[in-house]
Amino acid sequence: MPSTLRTETEAGVRSIVLTRAEEYNTITPALRDELAAAIDDADADPEVRVMLLRAEGPAFCAGYGLDWSIPAQPRTDTGRVWDSVGDYGMISRFVDTYLKLWYASKPTIAAVHGWCIGGGTDLVLCADMIVAAEGAKLGYPPSRVWGTPTTAMWVYRMGLERAKRYLLTGDEISGNEAARIGLVLEAVPDDELAARATTLARRVAQVPTTQLVMLKLLCNQTAENMGMASTRLLGSLFDGVARHTQEGLDFVARAQAAGFRQAVRERDDPFGDYGSRPR
Repeated sequence: MPSTLRTETEAGVRSIVLTRAEEYNTITPALRDELAAAIDDADADPEVRVMLLRAEGPAFCAGYGLDWSIPAQPRTDTGRVWDSVGDYGMISRFVDTYLKLWYASKPTIAAVHGWCIGGGTDLVLCADMIVAAEGAKLGYPPSRVWGTPTTAMWVYRMGLERAKRYLLTGDEISGNEAARIGLVLEAVPDDELAARATTLARRVAQVPTTQLVMLKLLCNQTAENMGMASTRLLGSLFDGVARHTQEGLDFVARAQAAGFRQAVRERDDPFGDYGSRPR
């Protein structure tokens, strides 16, 4: 049985629910593998027409889990150089799972609440449509140091200048602002999120599967023709590079010495957002 998620099906909608609530549904290798299997299973099930990705707990996904990702970073005292090919192979396993939301033949919808940051955005921005709670907080703070978006969906969702605006600062984006700039489809009151996303999914599920498959392919092909595969490749490679610049290595060293939360606090304090927002 999966340990990081559960699934349920009703009215042609397969709900895939992240269940690591106490860990803010942070991404782990287990979540990666179980999510990939759940998407594949739903896509192959003739009773399913739409997938709805949502999460339990206070956050949709707060990025990669610290319990394994920080120790997995390379040591700087071994004298060995960075294995760029190995690094790309590692991150590609996660990216390939996120892209299953994009390349699944059937429509995928995500319902986002609470934190959805860093790797959480790499995941959710691959969904066909996103409904966000007004109280949701999205963003890519690793763009300040130690990362770049791997699936690189930002420009395709909201255009060049707005993508630059938020990636060149890493600024936090509220649910309402995300809807205004086109990062997500719409924002709704927090207590209406589940009902609104479910209603949308069931409405889509009334259309025959053959129509849904063709229409999704038709829409997605526009982004593919714009070079999405090349952008994704560059984003995945640059993510590895960003984690191995001098600033990236200094960030890891600080995290190992003072704790990851302290390193993040020092990174974000000048911007006054995320966990560094004045209380």
